[in-house]
Amino acid sequence: MNQNNKVRNYLIIGVCMLLFGTLITINSSLTSKSMTQLVNPSLSTQEYNWYFNPRNDGKQPNPIQEANFFRNYSSYYVGDPNEKVIYLSFDAGYESGNTNNILDTLKKHNAPAQFFVVESYIKNNPDIIKRMEQEGHLVCNHSKSHKSMASINDLDEFKKEILSVSEAYKEVTGKEMPKYFRPPMGKFSETSLKNTQDLGYSSIFWSFAYVDWYENKQPTHEYAKDKIYSRTHPGAIVLLHPNSKTNTEILDEVLTHWEQEGYTLKTLDYLTKKK
Repeated sequence: MNQNNKVRNYLIIGVCMLLFGTLITINSSLTSKSMTQLVNPSLSTQEYNWYFNPRNDGKQPNPIQEANFFRNYSSYYVGDPNEKVIYLSFDAGYESGNTNNILDTLKKHNAPAQFFVVESYIKNNPDIIKRMEQEGHLVCNHSKSHKSMASINDLDEFKKEILSVSEAYKEVTGKEMPKYFRPPMGKFSETSLKNTQDLGYSSIFWSFAYVDWYENKQPTHEYAKDKIYSRTHPGAIVLLHPNSKTNTEILDEVLTHWEQEGYTLKTLDYLTKKK
């Protein structure tokens, strides 16, 4: 091999090594960037479905046991067991024409509530959102697209699910959205609760709910009232759906019943400031 060939081969080898080293650096950088996009990889991403064990004796139900870590991440499902306070909440994915009637009934009883709404609800119903806020209710965060937050492994996507809703609320009302988040479908993980907390939000579960969301399969008035009355307890966080015709029609009776039983309705601000 002559001298020129040797020099040429050395140059080729050198260039290849330089390119290989550059590729390794780029790949390492991309891997590092990818890792930063993972949502708290040190925490469990196992998905759980919220549930509680109902009681009919006027006492608070016991919550999910296999995921009791929820208590560590600014999460609530119930209030003070010794105080006859109810936190009435509605999960609103869309407007079915009932909400203004519900607001009329709440106004009649001077009863505050919390409405957990998705982004599209805010954009499609700005006048209702303004009315909720102006009449003393809390309009709270129920995510952008109503997907399981436990299924989101990208931090930017996770943030967008929550922050885009608060941005839409501010555009409509000019105010900051209350920092309460209800996990869609009650699905959560330790990671999702931690990341919700890191965004400054409390996660709000519930200690009462019943099957009220099927518009074409609504429970009777008597069935619904029996469920609600028999499972009412101090500190209850009650979850209803405003698309329910039954809920809309019985709400006046329910609020009257609670008042007669000595209960007061309050907002989540009262709950969290007591803790």
